Amino acid sequence: MSRRRPFRRRLSGRPLVRLPAVVLLAAVAGCSSADASVTVAVPAPPADEAALCRALHKELPKTVADLGRADPEPSSELTAGWGDAAIVLRCGVPRPEGMSDAQSDAVEANGVNWMLEEGDSGPRFTTTYRKTYVEVTMDKRFTHDSTPLAELAAPVKKTIPSSL
Repeated sequence: MSRRRPFRRRLSGRPLVRLPAVVLLAAVAGCSSADASVTVAVPAPPADEAALCRALHKELPKTVADLGRADPEPSSELTAGWGDAAIVLRCGVPRPEGMSDAQSDAVEANGVNWMLEEGDSGPRFTTTYRKTYVEVTMDKRFTHDSTPLAELAAPVKKTIPSSL
């Protein structure tokens, strides 16, 4: 009776040459999922509004609510972030539908008016009475905290003129 060997498939190439590439690929894949930046949609405002947003971007603080700057991807002068998406700002967004509702909630923070929209992941605020709309989304820890809006008010007032 003859013994059959189990089927073996031989890999082409030298295993030790392929090993560093496999290890590198695994390391990159492992790091990219854990270290991936937050992605947000970049607004596409008209040129005059985009110019206002670029001016705002230059004035934005390095920290907001004690969270360091961590801008989302793709990199743009129309977006900014703090604390790994705990706070995300988008400038030049379209007018929110809720602004047509006279009963919509609003807050005022250091001279800037914001319309409030509550969401499952946290509040979203959009400036009112400005030449372009600035949107700020925050995670749930800021549901009842307007500190970030107060800290963003000065740059908004300085660079985004009132529309009144």
